Amino acid sequence: MTRLIRVADSGSGLYDGIIGFARATPGWFQGLGELYTEVGLLLFGVFFLVAWWRARATGRVRAVTRALLAPVVTVGAYVSSELLKLVIHEDRPCRGLPVDAIIAECPEIGDWSFPSNHSAIAGAAAVGLAVAWRRVLPWVVAIALLMAFSRVFVGVHYPHDVLVGLLFGAGVALVSIKALEKRAFSLVGKLGARRDFVGRLLFAVPPVGEEPTRRLPRQRDLGRPGDRGAIDGPTLREPRQGGGR
Repeated sequence: MTRLIRVADSGSGLYDGIIGFARATPGWFQGLGELYTEVGLLLFGVFFLVAWWRARATGRVRAVTRALLAPVVTVGAYVSSELLKLVIHEDRPCRGLPVDAIIAECPEIGDWSFPSNHSAIAGAAAVGLAVAWRRVLPWVVAIALLMAFSRVFVGVHYPHDVLVGLLFGAGVALVSIKALEKRAFSLVGKLGARRDFVGRLLFAVPPVGEEPTRRLPRQRDLGRPGDRGAIDGPTLREPRQGGGR
């Protein structure tokens, strides 16, 4: 069983405990942690491509639109998190610690810590992919959480950096999809209908636009049978009793 070692005192007990745990793990495990924290985000790139490829084969405009929006909102989350860093200026937790306190190299001065860009990207990508391709939700959430943990594991972020980064990225993605989807749907549909190079790139088959859902009339809208204006067909006269002349 791995023994926790307190290797530094950054002022955050949770951070110190995690980097102590990282230092106590075997070298090969530390190497995996460093590798994943550097290239793990590329997994989302693979999911983006597969989600779009699946969507274009269906010809459904909404499916293609959502698949294309996923990487767009992810870039938006990254840019937004970078702007926050320029305002908040929180130094890295590894700054001032011994060189061997963490398993990665501490970023340069001026490379701020809050929020975590990697975590913001992961949170946004997970939300975008979940909207575009619901079945991958467990996988992309796991990738995002592991990415966030890896940033603390290698020692370059506080736990609150990655937690806020995840939530911030997810929030930016949700708001952006809500704001952009309608216009993006119209644009993607028009581009696909042209059937030129761009249209054939977006859609493997001619695009099919989904009709908006129509609200079914309620009973009180229809009225009672016999009411003036009721939507239930013409009202028939009842025959007179006794048969008139």
